[in-house]
Amino acid sequence: MAERRTILAGMAGGLVWAVAVIFAGLNGGGAFLPPPLAIPGALIGPGLVMIAMIGSLARRRFFDDSHIDGQAFETGSPGWVDQQVLNNTVEQAVLAMLIWPFVALTLGGTVVIWMGTAFAAARVLFWIGYRRAPALRAFGFAATFYTTVLAGIWTLIVWL
Repeated sequence: MAERRTILAGMAGGLVWAVAVIFAGLNGGGAFLPPPLAIPGALIGPGLVMIAMIGSLARRRFFDDSHIDGQAFETGSPGWVDQQVLNNTVEQAVLAMLIWPFVALTLGGTVVIWMGTAFAAARVLFWIGYRRAPALRAFGFAATFYTTVLAGIWTLIVWL
């Protein structure tokens, strides 16, 4: 029961984060950024975080004779956790690449710049949380996922 409460609190915190990120992007001021400039800028943070994740896994494999040839990590091991984090981050990045261009076109490039920065931070928090205890990954997951989903829904409402 305590684990569910921790997850629920993380998910609620992620929802608040998502709303704050989108509002900040809409109201943050600054110059207009056209989507062709904003989208690459928004994706650099997530890309750098993925480089760190891939590097971490490569380091683990290189210094561990039992995994150097690409063998699967044992369930629950630090390498397994890092692999799960990377897999989920790839899923979130693909979702972002499918939704964010429409968001940038409709809500403006500044919104996706905020989303990209928030994505990178949320993924690091997801990674840290997952390493500490699986229930603690909820905030990082929700902060990443809900931001993209809410921005996508908001974009559809504005578009229609």
